[in-house]
Amino acid sequence: MFNNKNIFISGGTGSFGQKFVETILKKYKPNKLIIYSRDEYKQSEMQNKFIKYSKNLRFFIGDVRDMERLDFAMRNVDFVIHAAALKQVVAAEYNPMECVKTNIIGAENIIKSSIKNGVNKVIALSTDKAVNPVNLYGATKLASDKIFVAANNIVGKQKTRFSIVRYGNVFGSRGSVLPVFNKFIKNGSKFLPITHKEMTRFLITLQQGVDFSIKCFKIMIGGEILIAKSPTIKITDLAKSLKDNINLKVIGIRPGEKIHESLCSKDDSKYTIEFNDHYLIKPSIILTHKSSYMKNSMNEIGKKVKSEFEYNSGANKKNLKVKDLKKFINKFYLNN
Repeated sequence: MFNNKNIFISGGTGSFGQKFVETILKKYKPNKLIIYSRDEYKQSEMQNKFIKYSKNLRFFIGDVRDMERLDFAMRNVDFVIHAAALKQVVAAEYNPMECVKTNIIGAENIIKSSIKNGVNKVIALSTDKAVNPVNLYGATKLASDKIFVAANNIVGKQKTRFSIVRYGNVFGSRGSVLPVFNKFIKNGSKFLPITHKEMTRFLITLQQGVDFSIKCFKIMIGGEILIAKSPTIKITDLAKSLKDNINLKVIGIRPGEKIHESLCSKDDSKYTIEFNDHYLIKPSIILTHKSSYMKNSMNEIGKKVKSEFEYNSGANKKNLKVKDLKKFINKFYLNN
């Protein structure tokens, strides 16, 4: 699918971007992989890391807020994956307009440039925070999701299609709780800070997130939200899996935090289809290209979920306990 094609990734120097680039270069032979980001130092590091693929890589310093720069960087592009975002929940609460400019205006710019340049398929990365949001970050990602769905109606006769990939916390990624806990332990702390004893989160590895996104390029029709099925963890179990008999100190929920997260709300159950390894939320609006979304290009056939279905981390049947988490950490974190 990606052989001899031009692929553009916004926020390409982030954790997802680096793993995405690595995976694409291992499995396919793209003509060009365009890494677009604001961080010139990380771009330099990536150039050194993937030096043997230098003829296939292009690095553009730029911001998704900059429409002119996007237009220039996206020329002759076939596929776009939009990973750029301001993601820190607390920082967004205190810097709301900056979050809006990047996560909403930036999303609109990606859409406009994709249409202008005749891109084939566009995938935007979303988050569980976008479901019934209680924080600004989640609200901006919900707005972004809605914009990308509606974009399918403004392409006219063009081939460009837009879809969304949504998943929960990426295991061990920068800014996530695992490296924070590890830092406390390495510094000799006698306790680990817990915001709430009942807090749960969906969990996905970086590689799983990348592999699912690549699959979604193959199966997407346009306008749908594709949700990876994932296990759940309890934050207290994660803490206990890192060090036996560690003390836990409840510090209270931070601004904009939830106790449990949802990847699919009850309100969306009437639009939701279940497949073997993922859920699909059909667009609630009427799109110019009509589809039942019940069968994809890989001949996977879905089924409608029950009324009032909710994919919630607090009620997820697939959850990892302390014993499972220790194995998970050894496999996906300590050995990477």
